Amino acid sequence: MAALNDQMQMEFTAFYTYLSMAAWLEANDWPGFAAWMQGHSDEEQVHAMKIYNFINDRKGKASLQAIAQPVGEFASVQEIFETALAHEKKVTASINKIYQLAKSEGDYPTEVLMQWFINEQVEEEKIVEDALVMVKRAGSDAFQLLFVEKNLDALMASAGGGGEAAA
Repeated sequence: MAALNDQMQMEFTAFYTYLSMAAWLEANDWPGFAAWMQGHSDEEQVHAMKIYNFINDRKGKASLQAIAQPVGEFASVQEIFETALAHEKKVTASINKIYQLAKSEGDYPTEVLMQWFINEQVEEEKIVEDALVMVKRAGSDAFQLLFVEKNLDALMASAGGGGEAAA
């Protein structure tokens, strides 16, 4: 259960990190990006609670750990999406390790749960990576960034990213 508690903490950290990113975006007059990132934050909280409930359903004890204060200042919208992608890759690596551990221990319920998270992480990384590509293409051109911001969900859907980050 220790690995699951650590993963739950990582998901709560992602929730807090993406909310901090949303706050920076809002403060820097990017309300569309802020709303998108807040939706992503909400999804991370759902992931943490999925693990919390799983631990409790298996008669374990969910252990809430301290969450460090997230970075609150960023140089640009691009830096935010680069940071988000790096975090998603870190989460993916952690989930893969838990899956391997569950498999080696014959812990089939945890293996099944982690398979769900593995599939989710493929989507998460793609969504954030697709958004980063669009932000990079816009560069420092405020009008192009505004276009990406205003059309992010539609652009994500047409790029195959789903546009479901706010789900």
